[in-house]
Amino acid sequence: MSKPGKTGIPRIIDAFGYSMKGFVAAWKFEAAFRQEVVLGLVLAPIAFWLATTHIELILLLASIMWVWMAELANSSVEAVVDRTGSERHELSGRAKDIGSALVFVSLVLLALVWGIIAAHRFFPFLF
Repeated sequence: MSKPGKTGIPRIIDAFGYSMKGFVAAWKFEAAFRQEVVLGLVLAPIAFWLATTHIELILLLASIMWVWMAELANSSVEAVVDRTGSERHELSGRAKDIGSALVFVSLVLLALVWGIIAAHRFFPFLF
């Protein structure tokens, strides 16, 4: 049985609105998200200069967006955990730590992608 509610174009419009509310909330309440968005906005133009192929450009830009996605997921987990109460609980701490690990892995991936592509551009004799 499907959930009641809108379908088709009205559902897509509503989903877009919910997504925009999510971006606004992340920007308003999450300092790490703001920092990562600013970092991405600084790196994006550099990606167009650094990339020598369209695949490299896609990887550079995607690695930025992966960081944003990880931070959004981490922030949503933290919001749900914080909503359930302020008392310390092993599972709450584990959920927050795993979300943090997700962001860390995405930042490592960003550094690897950017580092390898930069090394290939500036030190092609290594490849």
